[in-house]
This record gives sequence, structure tokens and C-alpha cells, in this order.
Amino acid sequence: MNDLPVILSVDTATVGGSVCLTRGTMLLATRLGDPVVSHSNSLLKNINESLDEAEVTLSDVVLFAAASGPGSFTGLRIGLATVKALAATLRIPCVGIPTLQAIALAAGPSTATVALLPAGRGEVFVQLLSVSSNGSVTPLDEPAHLSPQKAIERYGTLTTLKWSGPGAQMYRDLVESYAKAKGIRFTDHRPPEINSIQGWRLAPAPENLSHHVATLALQKHESNQVGDSLSLSAIYVRPSDAELKCP
Repeated sequence: MNDLPVILSVDTATVGGSVCLTRGTMLLATRLGDPVVSHSNSLLKNINESLDEAEVTLSDVVLFAAASGPGSFTGLRIGLATVKALAATLRIPCVGIPTLQAIALAAGPSTATVALLPAGRGEVFVQLLSVSSNGSVTPLDEPAHLSPQKAIERYGTLTTLKWSGPGAQMYRDLVESYAKAKGIRFTDHRPPEINSIQGWRLAPAPENLSHHVATLALQKHESNQVGDSLSLSAIYVRPSDAELKCP
């Protein structure tokens, strides 16, 4: 058991965010962030509390992982800067996990999952992915930054879809209305054993995205696809507001 890698994973791409410590696939400790508190005020505290609860130290960690985006620009910078600093200081490998891949994984196996994340200003980040029964996530297109209506229309020709993530929950009514207008069956709760039946399903909102970041990070560790602090970078998808305002 002690030969399994201890992974410290953080999600600061979403509101509130989370931290978790895992040993292999076993959850050792976790902390959920407060949506009204900045990640800059809570991240290190949540990391320290998780380490204390799990009775491990930073030197026991074999891999640092972070949701690498898309997501909140400020949140991503806080999380990635923290992980890069820890990895560089301790000379421990790190890996970035695309946020939309973690969101798709949280929704469970599916041949086609639309991961949706609020992008601010009434827009969303969106991507189509598949999730195998063993937890392997495969992107089926590139992440995009769209209005909710355009995001739904992007996949409107697909009759079997799973919708996942905070954005799918936020725009549930819009997804359902579009499905009904196209004559597509829509349901909030469909048992996994009939997941292949045609229709659109809204998956439950992921409660702890950092745990799914850890799962994907373990896969990267096992396939030797990790790097050092210099290899960690953010996936922004769209320019920041500051960049958009530059002449």
C-alpha cells in the first residue's frame, strides 16, 4: 500500500475549488473551498489541513496535480503558481489536468459527454469528450468559448449525449428546452445501466473536482507523462479581459 504514489491535487479553476490527497486511488483527505472566499486566502490552508488529516508531509508527495483550465483566470493563476512553487522547491514532478476532462470524468462513462463550465459574462467553456469504463478520457473536439445557446447548438445533431459540469447545471432549462424542441428525450437522472439509450442526460454536479483531477493525474503518473514545474501551463481558451481591452 505504501508503494502507491501520494498525489496532492488542487482545483482552483472552479468557484470554491477543492484540494485532495490520494494514495493511488484511495482518498486520504480532502477539503472543499468556500465559493465566497478567494483561492488566495484558502488554498494553502486547505492543503495544510489535508496533509495534517492524512498524517503525511509534503516530502511524502510523489506528484502534484492541478486543474489547468479553462476556468477562472485568477483562480487558475493562484493554483498553478502554488503547484509550480511546491514542485520547484521540493523537486517533485507535477502535471496539469484539463478542467473539462476532469468534469467529464466526474460524470462517469459515456461515449459522448459535453463538459460545460461557466466562463463569466453569460458565456461557457465547452468540449465534447468520451469516458471509458476504466476512466480514460478522450477529447472528441477542441475546447471552445461560446454562448450557452451556441454551445448547445454545437452538439444539437447528436441524439445521445451526457451533459456535465457546473455550466450544464446552470443552463439546465436551456438544454432541456432545446432537446424537447428537437424531439430528443431529456432526463436528469438515468441509471448507468441504460446510459446507452438515446437521449440527453444531465449528470449530477461534481462535488469535488480535485478528486477527479487526482484520478487523471494517477493515469499520467503510471504512463510517465508528468514533468517539472516549467512544464505546467494554463489552458485559457479565450483571452483575459485585460488582453481584450488592450488597443
